[in-house]
Amino acid sequence: MRRSEAKGPGAGLPAGLDAPVFAEPWQAEAFAMTVALHDKGLFSWGEWADALSAEVKKPGAAADGHDYYEHWLAALEGLLAAKGLAAKLDVDAMAQAWERAAHATPHGKPILLENDPRAAS
Repeated sequence: MRRSEAKGPGAGLPAGLDAPVFAEPWQAEAFAMTVALHDKGLFSWGEWADALSAEVKKPGAAADGHDYYEHWLAALEGLLAAKGLAAKLDVDAMAQAWERAAHATPHGKPILLENDPRAAS
C-alpha cells in the first residue's frame, strides 16, 4: 500500500515523515504565534530566518535537533525584545506567573493566570 492510500495516524504525511510535526502542543502554539505576528507585520520572514538561524547555531544545540522548538521560542522572544515589543524580563515574569498558576491549580481544573498566588487581587 502506498503512503497516500494509508489510513490512520500518519496518513497523508509527506514520505519519510513518520512522526507528528509537533511533539508537544506548545510547539504548535509557538509556530502559530510566529506566523500570526509575521502576518501582523511585526517582522519580515528574513528577520525571522536570521533570528532562528542565530539561535540554532549557538553552541549546545542538540545534534539530532530535538531542541529545535526551544530554539524557535528563544528566537521569537529575542526578536520581540529586539523590536521593543516584549522585554525579556516581562516574558520571563509572565512565564513564571503561569508556572506558579499551574502549580496552584487543582488537577483537572483549567490553569488560569489568576490562579497565580502572587497575582494582584
